[in-house]
Amino acid sequence: MEDIAAAAGTSKSVFYRYFGDKAGLQQAVGEVVLSQMQRKIGEAAQAAQAPREGLLAMISAYLQMAETSPNVYSFVTRHAPVDADSPGGSAISGALGHFFDSIAEMIAAPLRTHWGDGRETVIGYWPTAAIGLVRNAGEQWLSTPGSASKPDQEAMAQQITAWLCVGIAPELSETPVRTNEGN
Repeated sequence: MEDIAAAAGTSKSVFYRYFGDKAGLQQAVGEVVLSQMQRKIGEAAQAAQAPREGLLAMISAYLQMAETSPNVYSFVTRHAPVDADSPGGSAISGALGHFFDSIAEMIAAPLRTHWGDGRETVIGYWPTAAIGLVRNAGEQWLSTPGSASKPDQEAMAQQITAWLCVGIAPELSETPVRTNEGN
């Protein structure tokens, strides 16, 4: 808090008065940043003409916002130490949870329209799994030092989209998926 107050040109007491503690500040910043990200991702999805195009646009928007302000992204998305008696620790998880639930629904809506044929179970799981892949791959990409082999934001978004739509090894797609039906 001391470093943040110094960078803002004020005292720590001002931050403590308005935010209570670091978790309160993290929650307040998180709400603003997550709202901005949600708006940008939503706009990207709405501008798309096809589900894959929308997915690529959403991933691009997410990576672009994270890359633009990696320190803010890290501050907002990292988990605050959870204190059972502190509402701030669970509030940030709640804000992130709400953000990712909203993004999952943005992904699921066009899938329901495209596949309105009873695949609701798959549509229920896939957006959450996709978010996990995007978030983890994106955070690893952000933390990778710049080099000639590091993909730029556009290439990374295209790669993640391909993983989600086709998989890492399309030639293995002939293996049947087992279900509990008939067992």
